[in-house]
Amino acid sequence: MEVPVKTFSGCDVPVVGLGTWKLRGEICETTVRKAVGLGYRHIDTAAFYQNESRVGDAISHFDRERLFITTKVWKDKLEYSDFMASAERSLDRLGLDRVDLLLIHWPNPDVPLEETISAMNDLVDEGKVSHIGVSNFEDDEQLDLARELSDYPIVNDQVEYHVGKDRSELLDYCRNKGVGLTAYSPLAQGGVLDQKVTNDLADKYGKSPGQVALKWLVEQENVIAIPKASSEDHLRENLNLFDWEMEEEDLSTLEEVSL
Repeated sequence: MEVPVKTFSGCDVPVVGLGTWKLRGEICETTVRKAVGLGYRHIDTAAFYQNESRVGDAISHFDRERLFITTKVWKDKLEYSDFMASAERSLDRLGLDRVDLLLIHWPNPDVPLEETISAMNDLVDEGKVSHIGVSNFEDDEQLDLARELSDYPIVNDQVEYHVGKDRSELLDYCRNKGVGLTAYSPLAQGGVLDQKVTNDLADKYGKSPGQVALKWLVEQENVIAIPKASSEDHLRENLNLFDWEMEEEDLSTLEEVSL
């Protein structure tokens, strides 16, 4: 199955990826290998997850050019030299000479953003990073500043987003500025799975509640999702979103859910 992409400032991002938060050791490596074998192309990791080496071992078995790898630098490494060193360590652990997308994992008000963005731009200049973005930047001011400071587009903001969490203001901004929004915890760590509306719609479409919740996300302009899964059944399920449609009124119903 070929996963569709959405394009943000020249960056083609597969609309469903594999989140690897809390996946460690052999389970992480096995899961990533299984996922890529099933058709996943976007793998999301971070220095903070302490699993980059396992992700690197897993992806080494596949054609690098078919994969989209995202990693992140933690908030205590945002000074220029620390950021550069952290990015280099991530590349070493991943066994890569380049990552497709590098993100600031969390903003840090104690470090001038200009310093961090300068490091990110230099990594792009050096060919070690293809695209840059941010994570957990929650408002227009933060994103505006990052975009103003950077020589290269800020192509993505990765934030928690799922049924029941209103992101309308941030989404309006991202759509107006051509920034992608990556939804992490897209199933609210299981919280959306026992909601009556997602279960009712799952029955209607012959799908799982998780598929309904993910379909709602990826149908939205500028939104991609990175659900975490480890079982083959769930990995398959989370990828099986593209050969069926939900009615507009059902998508609208999900917008009214509150958790």
